Amino acid sequence: MKIKRNHAFREWIEAFVVAAVIVTILRTFLFQIYKIPTTSMVPTLIPKDKIFVTKLLYGPKIPFTKFRIPGFREPKRGEVVVFVPPHDRKKVYIKRLIGLPGESVRIKDGNIYVNGRIVVSPGIAKNRYNNQGFYGEKEKVVVVPENKYFFLGDNSKHSLDSRFWGFVDEVDIVGKAIFIWWPFQRAGAIE
Repeated sequence: MKIKRNHAFREWIEAFVVAAVIVTILRTFLFQIYKIPTTSMVPTLIPKDKIFVTKLLYGPKIPFTKFRIPGFREPKRGEVVVFVPPHDRKKVYIKRLIGLPGESVRIKDGNIYVNGRIVVSPGIAKNRYNNQGFYGEKEKVVVVPENKYFFLGDNSKHSLDSRFWGFVDEVDIVGKAIFIWWPFQRAGAIE
């Protein structure tokens, strides 16, 4: 009888270890779930929304290194992205990608200009952006350094973003936000 109990216990432990390894691999290399804590991305994302973020698209980062496994493509302007900000290495932020490496960005009259042209893509043009912070000063044109990105929150008035702390390094990008899964009535793709 004792042998059967020990065998059953060992099977439960093995199943738990295998499940933990699978979950760790999925979270590290494929996708992760996040809960939105602030109003910085309203109306796209609201506090308490729960979202799926794919790491596979841009390539997952290898833990404890600065290396990234090659992804399917580079991040594109207008995508909603999760990343580690340069001023607070213990948190992740979620914002909309505005400026790509080598581009010039300017906020003028509530609009975004990239390389001197107004951005008309719906995800960006639907929002009004405020001139705030060192990198968002009125009439200021900022050039995004190589291997870095410039992010803004959709709710510009209430967003701590690249206007204040500058640029996000390519290796600090976690993944693309793809889907709201909770609350159920808000479920759908993130545009």
